[in-house]
Amino acid sequence: MTSSKRLTSDFYTRDVLLVAPELVGKIMVRRLPTGEEMRFRITETEAYRGEEDTGCHAKAGKTKRTETLYKKGGCAYIYLCYGVHHLINAVTGAEEQPQAALIRGVEGFYGPGKLTKAMGITKELNAADLTTSEEIWIEDDGAKPEYVTGKRIGIDYADEHDRNIEWRFTAPDELKPEKNRKKKKQK
Repeated sequence: MTSSKRLTSDFYTRDVLLVAPELVGKIMVRRLPTGEEMRFRITETEAYRGEEDTGCHAKAGKTKRTETLYKKGGCAYIYLCYGVHHLINAVTGAEEQPQAALIRGVEGFYGPGKLTKAMGITKELNAADLTTSEEIWIEDDGAKPEYVTGKRIGIDYADEHDRNIEWRFTAPDELKPEKNRKKKKQK
């Protein structure tokens, strides 16, 4: 078995369209206050890219809610969705260029709200530095699974172009029946 290495700033400070698909197959780690560590392989991500992306929270500019999106890549952007579910994103790119990869699923937990509930991830971890935090981080053990692309989910408010762009990246084992997906191989 290959040992895992924590992802560094160099990984996250690239464009989200490079980072989001490469997160598929990486390992999300959550260390609980008890010291117990939970590790789950990431199976699905979505890319959100800047103020011009009407599906991205940054579409309205920098606000108290979105200020974490404007940080340098490598921190966690966690927010409450529909007043019920916490969702976790890995901020990517350069400072003041808001973009992030939503972690939509991990092995055993399909759906971003289910994975955060299972891993005890809440807004208290918002802005945590994924490169140094002792509570939450992402590791690479060398796995490079194939993935398929598809439309992002739950952004009915976005314009037609942004609703239809294929910026969702899913490991085939986690697929639910859906049309119009294109298979890609990680390099």
